[in-house]
This record gives sequence, C-alpha cells and structure tokens, in this order.
Amino acid sequence: MNAGLSVSLSQDRPIPLAAFFDCAPGEMLALVGPSGSGKSTILRTIAGLYTPRDGHVAVNGAVWLDTKSGRALAPHRRQAGLVFQNYALFPHMSALDNVAAALDHRPPAEGRARAQELLGLVHLGGLEARKPAELSGGQQQRVAVARALARDPAVLLLDEPFSAVDRATRQRLYLELAELRLELRMPVVLVTHDLDEAVMLADRICVLHRGRTLQSGSPDDVTMRPVSADVARLIGLRNIFRAVVIALDAARNRMLIDWGGQRLECALQPGFEVGQRASWVIPDGFVVLHRRDRPSRGEHENPVEGVVEASLAVGQTAHIVLRARHAEAQPLFFSVPLHVARRNGIAVGVTATVSLLAEGIHLMPLEEPRAA
Repeated sequence: MNAGLSVSLSQDRPIPLAAFFDCAPGEMLALVGPSGSGKSTILRTIAGLYTPRDGHVAVNGAVWLDTKSGRALAPHRRQAGLVFQNYALFPHMSALDNVAAALDHRPPAEGRARAQELLGLVHLGGLEARKPAELSGGQQQRVAVARALARDPAVLLLDEPFSAVDRATRQRLYLELAELRLELRMPVVLVTHDLDEAVMLADRICVLHRGRTLQSGSPDDVTMRPVSADVARLIGLRNIFRAVVIALDAARNRMLIDWGGQRLECALQPGFEVGQRASWVIPDGFVVLHRRDRPSRGEHENPVEGVVEASLAVGQTAHIVLRARHAEAQPLFFSVPLHVARRNGIAVGVTATVSLLAEGIHLMPLEEPRAA
C-alpha cells in the first residue's frame, strides 16, 4: 500500500489541468502559482467537490477518484479535512458547535468532548461558547482547522488559510501550524499565492501555471534551481539573462559563461556543452555590493560594474536597479540593508560594482524570444 497522497489530473477544458504530484504522510506540499493557475480546483478535486475529465486521486492506497474505471467517491466518503479561504463557519453556532457538527459520526457526548479537545489543540480553550462574529479572524481560522480535523482526515487541505488575517496574526498562525504539524502524521496540502509563505512552511513546493505542474521540489530546488525561465518569473526571480557556455572544468567543478561579453564563473551544471546558448538566473540575494571603504569578501568573484538606475527604500531595505556597463539593456536587481546603501553612497546615477556569486548562478534551457 502506498502511503500518502497521490494526484494525477488532466483535461483541456473548461479549466485546463495537467497536474501531477505526491505528498507523503507528515509532509506539507505547497501549491503555488498566479490566480487562475488551478490551485483551488485541484484542492476541490481531492476533496470530491470537482471531477475533471481524466484524474486519479489515491490516499494511503485507497482510490478516491479514478475516472478511467468510473470511481468517484462522494465528498462525505473521503477522509479529507478542508479549510476554506473564508472559513465557511456557521454564523449562528458557537465555536464548539461548529466543530461538533463535523463529529456527527460519533455519539453526541463523545463528539462534544472531542470538539473540546480539538479546540484546545488549536489554542482556543475558553472560547468554546463564542460565535464566529465574536472571534477574530485568526480565531475563526483556528475553529476552521479544528473542524477540518474533526473527521480524523487522512489528508488536510488548506485553501489560502491566511489570506483573511492581518500580518501579525498571520505570523502567529504560521508558528501554530508548524507546531500542529508535529502532531499530525498526514499529508498536508497548502494552496497559497505567497511564495515566501510556501518557502517558510512547506517541505516541498509545486509550481503551477494554467493548471500545469511546471516544477515540484524542495523550496531550495525551486527557488535556487528553477527548471525554466517561466518558473523563475512565476516565483518572482527578476535577474534572468542569456549567455553562451565557453568552458567546462570538471576537475574544479566549474564552468565559464559569456554574458554579453563579460565572463562569469559558476558551478558546473550537467546537460550543457561548450558553445551552447542558455538562459541563466541569479536570485538577488547572490548579488553582493562592493564596499567603497575597503575590499569586501568575494570582490574578485564575477565583478560587474554599472550605473545605479533606481534605488527605492522600503522600510530598512534598499531595492536597487543597476545597469551593467557591458549590458545596459538588461537591468540587474538586488537589495541591501538601507544603512549599507547609504554608507556606500548609493543613489541614481552613481557608479557601483557588485559581485555575482558563482554559487547563485543557475543555467536553464534557452528561452526563445516571445512573439510580439
């Protein structure tokens, strides 16, 4: 018997789908992508609220959906705990009654005792009698999670569960969900449009676009090694360029690429040959500003000189756009602490030098120009 969740969905219309992923017991998988990428539809399919043309959903070896054989369990027969974006609590019922309503498969006394236990698990002890209107957004979310757990689900599905709360509440809920996961040995699927949220909470990330799985892997794999320029853009990477491979050095595990006339060294990456054209990306965290007062570590590592085109202070961070001297048509984006920008005199029109750290340079198949 295969443990965990296995999903394979495919159709052309009305909602395009070509999604394939697994989620192991105790693992959290985040589905990320822009609006309209099919994230919520996939969650609804797992829960039995939507049936695609072709699909297979299995949990712990039990088949919930198999369109080829005509099998499609009704939602109430699937052990799926679903937390909706708007929580969908009964407004006329107390927190305790909202949770107990999902325990109608147990004797009433046993169900209320379990509901009380679940509210305690999500840190709502003492608030059992309050109705949703008397609870904060974060408290309502906790009630929704407790209700989702009430049916002893085999899989927990979270549809944008933090979108309706303020930032401070969201941070607390992140911690509580991380704690709760230690007690839940089930697959957890989180739908979110927030990549930072996915990186913080998930063990693996599945990047979706127009219903199609583009990449699935650990947060580091996805954010540091996107499989294509499209994935790089979808996860918010902006430093996407083109280059030609000019040398391979297996002994040093290094390769050289030519970026518009400037040579850059990076880690040796399989699948690329000398003379091959490729797209490449570098997260802005691997763009290091050289200090003016004294040499910085890595100053000799892929130095690039340019002119500051923009510098925007957001809180205590300066977001900088640099036009490289050798490739003025391709802006380079990076961020530094605001005090670092000020100490180094960063301002529009100022000449500055950065290092592109070799470990952050990642090559991808060449992206052809898009049709106008």
